[in-house]
Amino acid sequence: MPLIPEEPQIHESAQGPRATPASGRTAPTPRPVPGPRPAAPSRPGRPGPLRPAPPVQRTPRDAAAKPGPPSPAADAAAPAAPQIQLIPASAEGALDAAEEAVDLLLDSGRAPGDVLVITTGEQHPWAAHELSFGETSYWAQHDAGDDVFYTDATVASRAASRPVVVVAVNGGAEAVAVSALSLAHSRATALLIVCGDPQRINSVLGTSV
Repeated sequence: MPLIPEEPQIHESAQGPRATPASGRTAPTPRPVPGPRPAAPSRPGRPGPLRPAPPVQRTPRDAAAKPGPPSPAADAAAPAAPQIQLIPASAEGALDAAEEAVDLLLDSGRAPGDVLVITTGEQHPWAAHELSFGETSYWAQHDAGDDVFYTDATVASRAASRPVVVVAVNGGAEAVAVSALSLAHSRATALLIVCGDPQRINSVLGTSV
């Protein structure tokens, strides 16, 4: 409890006229009765009465020790797994199915730079053509992110994440397909489309994803 400085006490004194001595001396003129003394000025450095400070709000010990549930903003910031869509196709028709999937994506409003296509067997003709000008020119188009990018599973690890990744399981060894699907799952931020034999893809997805 804060201490409140005491108020200076006001002393009052009333003195009447002095009594006339018994002798024949002339009595002095009576002095006026002094009034109340003024209040003593406060001393420098001594503040007047202070209001007590409001009590400090303390966090309960249990609440401080136990973290609360994550906020909706934290949930939104957490990366979500991409949606997986399977398009049945044979190994020979997987590349054509991937092309059709890309056309549907672009027709639905997806930007070309949102799409990455990975092949497990033979390279896409676009990739083979662009690589003929050298890897520097080829990867520069990937870094620009202006168009659909086609790459082979053996070098796809260099590709960056994109909203949609399309995998054409058009051949290649089982280990290559497993690696390609695992990589595609990590690169796709919204949608993963896999074109190929459903039985083989399901077994591979169970291993890689």
